[in-house]
Parts: sequence; structure tokens; C-alpha cells
Amino acid sequence: MSVIEVQGLTPLEGEIKIQGSKNAVLPMMAAAILHKGTTVIENVPRIQDVFCMLGILDSIGCKCRLEGNRLKIDASVVTETEIPKKFVKSMRSSIIVSGPLLGRMKRAVTSFPGGCSIGERPIDLHLAALDAMGAIIEKDGEELKAVTGQLTGADIHFPFPSVGATENALMAAVLAEGVTVIHGAAREPEIEELCLFLIGMGARIHGVGSSNLVIEGVAGLHDSIFTVTGDRIVAGTYLLAVMAAEGNVTLTGIRPAHMEAVLRCAEEMGAEVRRYDDRISAAMVGRPSGYHVVTSPYPGFPTDLQSPMMAVMSVAEGEGRLEETVFEGRFGTVKELQKLGADIIIEDNRADIHGLYPLTGAEVAARDLRGGAALVVAGLASQGVTRITDCSHIERGYEDICRDLRSLGAVIRGME
Repeated sequence: MSVIEVQGLTPLEGEIKIQGSKNAVLPMMAAAILHKGTTVIENVPRIQDVFCMLGILDSIGCKCRLEGNRLKIDASVVTETEIPKKFVKSMRSSIIVSGPLLGRMKRAVTSFPGGCSIGERPIDLHLAALDAMGAIIEKDGEELKAVTGQLTGADIHFPFPSVGATENALMAAVLAEGVTVIHGAAREPEIEELCLFLIGMGARIHGVGSSNLVIEGVAGLHDSIFTVTGDRIVAGTYLLAVMAAEGNVTLTGIRPAHMEAVLRCAEEMGAEVRRYDDRISAAMVGRPSGYHVVTSPYPGFPTDLQSPMMAVMSVAEGEGRLEETVFEGRFGTVKELQKLGADIIIEDNRADIHGLYPLTGAEVAARDLRGGAALVVAGLASQGVTRITDCSHIERGYEDICRDLRSLGAVIRGME
């Protein structure tokens, strides 16, 4: 799907089941490398990043079968330790395969990651953690090679709670000799999910959900089955969509506690939100109010929803402000929103937004995954047709954003 067209100003109504979490399932797929056997993951989203990770696993010798949303990975035999460059350049999170490969095969060859246009995202914390555990890392141009005789437990201190670095260190530690302690670990729900997934395979991990993880290395793992929870970022996107378009929707298959920062913002801006065990309902009547949002690591407001929130503030009443503290390059969608008539001024890591409603449909381009989703949200609150190009970015994280929003009454279609 390369183009999405949205006919705006139609309220959203209905119920939708949220797809499995992208940011949870990708490290689980990588972690399957650690086990010389079979791993089954349920509720796997059929998105481009999952297909890319399947390509990586296939390339190193794993046998993978995705039927519907059920994925079976047989990693009994791993024949390669080098990740093909085409996968690394198309998906940044491919770097998390390094930890499991080192843990099992004692060698991992990759290259500096690509796949996203939202800032530098250096991998120095990944490399420092692996180095602390005994890996020898060599850099040759774009190539990264890590080898070890045997990873050993270490005290790892992260100055910033990097999600990817925490995942890599955690997975590398599972088969290491001795005890690894990760200080300053990221606390995102996806880290907790990964810990529970690994524990279900036989790993020994303490401090789950905290910023200090203790991993006791084990000699081997066993077959397992795990069900991925709903994607809190997809759910947040659709919550923000109803705030832009107005209406009343129910989002199921999620854990509201993992979205608390987003839900609080929505309520402060005028949405009526009700929380249940595995779902939320959200109603929006009239325009949301402008608000001041600062992104930060979990449990703060997620940077992945900054762009969709900017779209909502663009059609809110009054003044709004967004401060981006996680990634320095995440205002790339501003120019596209301005093509729709949004009044946004950028200064350093701050965006000041004067709400205008409705915006005016125009042709815009998706520059990255979440920025593309933000343009869809903005299109729902625009007069006329909004035509979004380069929508392959959106498919990296959303199974079918057109199908989902159309089921809620949106007038939207995707085209090749």
C-alpha cells in the first residue's frame, strides 16, 4: 500500500480489537534464537517489521511458519551468524539479534542499523553492555562484528533507559555464565513482556518491571508458548484518532495500565475515558483542548505517540505545546501537517501549536512510521480529501490502518 486517501469530518463509532504489540514481538522473535528447539508466539501482528524479522531468522537457519497470527519458530539449527545488510538497513531493531546470537553462537556480525528517519539513535549502549559481558567488538566501516569465548555475568549501568540496549543485554545474559545485573534498565511494558516470555522458556530473571534486572545464567531453555498483549501505541493512535474526529469507540485486547500517561492526557484535553481490565472506551464531543505534553521514557508519555498527538493539537481549541526529550529528530512530520494548514512553530525540541479546525485536505507524504499515522489522524479532521503517499512506512507498525478505521466509520482507503 503506497497511498492512503482520507475523507475527513466523519465521527468514529464502534469497537475494535487491537493487534499484537510490534515492540513486544520483535525481541521475542530474536530471543527464540537462544533455544535449540521450538517457540510458539500467539497474537503476532502481520506487519512489515515482523516480516523483516522473519527474513532475518530464515537467513540464519531458523524454520519459521506464520499462520494467521500464530508464529512457530524452530531454532534447532542455526547455520549463520551474519545478518544480511538488507535487513539491517530496513529495520533498526534488527540490532537486537546480536545479543541472542552472541549468547548461543558466540559470534554476531551485523552493521549499523537503519530503517527510520527520527534521529541518530546511537547503539553505543548496546555495544558497551555486550563488551561488559566479555564480547570483543570490531568495527570495520559499516560492519560490526562481536565474538566471545563465553559471555559472563556483569554489572551493567545504563546512563539512559534505552529499550533496545536493555533488550540486547537481557537476552545476552540468559545463557551467560554467572549473574548479570542491569542497572537503569528501561521499564517499558515491552521489557516486562520480554522478561515473562524468557521466564516461560526457562530463564531466571528477577526484578521484572523495575529498573534493576537480575539475570541468573542458565545452561539451556525449553519449548514454550506465549501470547503477545495488544499494542499500546496502536491503541493510543486510535484513541487520538477519535479525539481528532469526535465519536465514541471501544478498544479491546489491551492493558489500560500500560497507557496511563496517554489516557490522562486525553482526559485533560476533554475526552471521556473509561478503563476496564482489557479494554478502554473513549468518547469525544466537540474539540479537544490544547495541552502541554512532554515525552519521556515509560511511565511517561511515549515518544511514539508524539506525532499523532501533534496532529490532535493541530485541530484542538487554543494553544498546545509538545516537548520531545527522547529523539532529537521527531518533528519531521511538521512540514506535512503544515501543508494541511496546521499552525506549528518549532524551536529546538519544542513545538508550539495553535489549534485550527478543520484543516484542509492536501497531498502529503509519510516520512516515518508514526509520522505517517499522524497524517491519517490529521486527515480525519480535515475538510475534503487528504492524500498520503509513501505509506509503506505505516505498514511497518500497523496491520491495516485503513481496515481498522473504516470499521469505525471513517471514509478511508488504501491504494498501491
